[in-house]
Amino acid sequence: MKSVFAAVLAAAVLAHVLGANAEQERTAASIQQAVPELEFDSIADFFKLPDGMNFGEVSGVAVNSKGHVFVFTRSNSAGGPAYAPTAAQLLEFNPRGQFVREIGKGLYAWSFAHTVRIDRDDNIWAVDKGSDMIVKFNPAGRVTMVFGRRRESADSETGPWERPDPPLAHVDGLFRQPTDVAWDSQGNTYISDGYINSRVAKYDRDGDWVKSWGERGTGPGQFRLPHAIAVDRNDQIYVGDRSNRRIQVFDTDGRFLRMFSIDVPAPPGTRPVNGNVPTGAALANTIGAPNSICITPGPNQLMFVGESTFPGRLFKVSLEGKVLGVLGKSGRLLKQFSGVHQLACPSEREVYAAETSNWRVQKLILK
Repeated sequence: MKSVFAAVLAAAVLAHVLGANAEQERTAASIQQAVPELEFDSIADFFKLPDGMNFGEVSGVAVNSKGHVFVFTRSNSAGGPAYAPTAAQLLEFNPRGQFVREIGKGLYAWSFAHTVRIDRDDNIWAVDKGSDMIVKFNPAGRVTMVFGRRRESADSETGPWERPDPPLAHVDGLFRQPTDVAWDSQGNTYISDGYINSRVAKYDRDGDWVKSWGERGTGPGQFRLPHAIAVDRNDQIYVGDRSNRRIQVFDTDGRFLRMFSIDVPAPPGTRPVNGNVPTGAALANTIGAPNSICITPGPNQLMFVGESTFPGRLFKVSLEGKVLGVLGKSGRLLKQFSGVHQLACPSEREVYAAETSNWRVQKLILK
């Protein structure tokens, strides 16, 4: 009886620490997932940069239908100030990792790189958190559409966004620190408008505004930080709600379908690459926090999820939310991770992981 009471008490304490709504609390309290460690290799020195060039913080990676890899990196800032530099370069590599070109060099939208995605027609979409813009390039690297608008440097109020409470009112077609982009089978575009607006925006295939949904909060359909977004073959939309430590799933009209969390404890002795080891509520809020999401192609889809900076692992997850395996741990060596900001998974066996803290992209081959 005492052991049963202790288990119930521990579950209640964990639920209180996580601070989510009742359904989330019961889910989080009941799950301590024991999952296998997956065997994989990381290809050393895969990317061949030109002499004298290095990646900065790598926030984005994507792969097109020809196997070319696109890397969005927070570099190109050596000539700027320490505060608010221009930190964005979009680079393309061939399937062997050889450098092909820089896309959009000196682009007006480049401010602070966040993510890059490739649509089914091999158009290249870059999301810039600093300029509040999403830019669509055709495969030749020409700008064909822009979404949002950067604030003009001539305006006296131009500066970093504040986070008032209550939050700022949403404005159709304008973004405040957007994070990611995805598309459904009909060509509609979904943008996670993450750090300030806490919503998802929808455009039709012609680039016309349709709607948005979501607001700041912890309930179903609310967000604290929608940081990643992906769509499966059935047009279900997965939103990585990082600060709420969960993935929410919606239909194309924004109706809430379900949600799940990743509850795999950090291995004993794990240390972050940067900062102190979190404890208490801070630790509970980092376990499984979805920093990045990718969904594999084909009829039997699954997803890979990158944890935030601590404990810094990758997870192989079914679309229903079952954790199938874990890859790596926090660290600086190959097969270790810190700040996996975006994932690209052209197949179940091949995954690219863009890391902000380690300034690199790892090409992973699962065994």
